[in-house]
Amino acid sequence: MQSWQILREAVEQVGAKTLAAKLRVSAALVYKWSQETGPRGTGSGALNPLDRVRSILEITGDTRIVRWLCQAAGGFFVESPQIDRLNQGAGLLASTQRVIEEFSKVLSTISRSIENDGQITPDESDRIRQSWEELKSCGERFVVACERGAYAERSSSADGTQPAQSWSVGGG
Repeated sequence: MQSWQILREAVEQVGAKTLAAKLRVSAALVYKWSQETGPRGTGSGALNPLDRVRSILEITGDTRIVRWLCQAAGGFFVESPQIDRLNQGAGLLASTQRVIEEFSKVLSTISRSIENDGQITPDESDRIRQSWEELKSCGERFVVACERGAYAERSSSADGTQPAQSWSVGGG
């Protein structure tokens, strides 16, 4: 689904005039956001806020933008792993250790936050959130790698058959 299609459906729920008034823009602009744009800005539609946010993300590479939006919507962002990340030779043991390491970082961040005064301040809460988001992303990469069979490669015996309990930890 294209950004203008998503906006069109969202605008239909409240009406272009209502949304325009709340955003303090013209209804015509809201209608333009909900129309298809062609390559290089051609077509009747206008570059909409979703396209602009995507451009900011592509230019900066900073996923905190998306994380903030997801949090504002009552959810959270977990980055999908890239295929090349799964094939960098990280074995099952190393990948498992990475998940454990990230979990340890979360616990350490929480522990450091409460050890001096028994409280968690807003700044400490932000650090805990960042550590938690990194753990979720690491966990998601691990689970997707498992689902894609990255750790299912069995070691072969000398006769070419698969040993019953022997698993390779060499990865991709």
